[in-house]
Amino acid sequence: MANNKKDQQDILDKLNIKELNPMQIEATAVIQKTDNTILLSPTGTGKTLAFLLPVIKNLDPENPDIQVLILVPSRELAIQIEQVVRGMGSGYKVNAVYGGRPMSKDKIELKHVPAILIGTPGRISDHFANERFSRDSIKTLVLDEFDKSLEVGFEYEMRQIIRDLPALSKRILTSATQGVTIPDFVGLEEPRTINYLKGKKVSKLEIKTVISPAKNKLNTLLHLLNHLGNQQGIIFCNLKDSINNVSTFLESKNIRHGCFSGGMEQKDRERSLIKFSNGTNQILIATDLAARGIDVPEMNYIIHYELPQALEEFTHRNGRTARVSAEGTAYVIKWKDQLLPEFIKDADVVDISKQAERKAPYWETVFISGGRKDKISKGDIAGLFIKQGKLTRDQLGDIDLKQDCAFVAVPLTLAEGLVEKLNNSRLKKKKVRMYTV
Repeated sequence: MANNKKDQQDILDKLNIKELNPMQIEATAVIQKTDNTILLSPTGTGKTLAFLLPVIKNLDPENPDIQVLILVPSRELAIQIEQVVRGMGSGYKVNAVYGGRPMSKDKIELKHVPAILIGTPGRISDHFANERFSRDSIKTLVLDEFDKSLEVGFEYEMRQIIRDLPALSKRILTSATQGVTIPDFVGLEEPRTINYLKGKKVSKLEIKTVISPAKNKLNTLLHLLNHLGNQQGIIFCNLKDSINNVSTFLESKNIRHGCFSGGMEQKDRERSLIKFSNGTNQILIATDLAARGIDVPEMNYIIHYELPQALEEFTHRNGRTARVSAEGTAYVIKWKDQLLPEFIKDADVVDISKQAERKAPYWETVFISGGRKDKISKGDIAGLFIKQGKLTRDQLGDIDLKQDCAFVAVPLTLAEGLVEKLNNSRLKKKKVRMYTV
């Protein structure tokens, strides 16, 4: 539970956010005083913070049970929201549960009941069926990216979960897509809709076409990446086999990158996102799984290596760049005789003959075999690398602290020396192993 209730400005200061955007201002005010809210806003505009601020404000610090349930369609989105809540420093306990990780971890974490529980419908339904916690205090339900949950077949579990919430009085639905039918079982009576999908510009996106002289577009992709230089971006493919082909090709050209698809183990997907976010890899090759619901940094471009099948996929992919008020470019690579789908319009052909210098990567990621359950903090890790590792603060990159491990970005040129020096060091009372990943 919470040690003390922090006001909104304290939370924003902790997140290094100077002010909320117009959508967030409107959403926090409406959600605060409305029982049923639908929030529609493009990917990357800050919907998570928009619903979390009023939700946390309404929590009762004296209540020892779960008060808020947030249902999400993917593990990545569950982890992302959990990290945002922790970053807010509200004092309230939060946990994320999802398929793909041992149930024993859930049981251990849920012994100390959180105020906010985040999870995928399948895993939450399992916990409900086995009565692992009280549901009597869950008054607020958030269905984040609710259209995606319905799309991937969670309707049965969601229906069951909502039926088993006796005290439910507040519902918040979010989406980056318009026109999705909300099933009756959600119980959304007379909802207030906040719609930032139409008529309110939130990005400055350019769409450019790159012509490949051959059906095999790998060399054209290489020329485009060399044209873009060291900017950070995502290459979208339709199939995991295509990801493997592109990855093998880029590896042969010594271009560092990560991969992200539903066919990967959850641990490998998490590590790939961490290395992309902290700058170890500046390129991520992904399926549409990465088009929304993951926490990745602002980027200058995305590349449609394979053309999306529908407008919705095209829109969500493009939403990874030109977020909020930033500029960004979506590059569409097409074979010279290939026709573009009707939904790809105003895509001028771009000249990529000018090649930029591709510099060696700066960051490398170090794995540490200790985390929050060992009472280790980010400050403990920073202290070890600065005091014993002799890094300056500028040489210490992002620290991602997990329940049972941590990942630290350090300069590539110093990584092996740091691992050799700091491996088997003690953090709190735990001797930790370290290696580069």
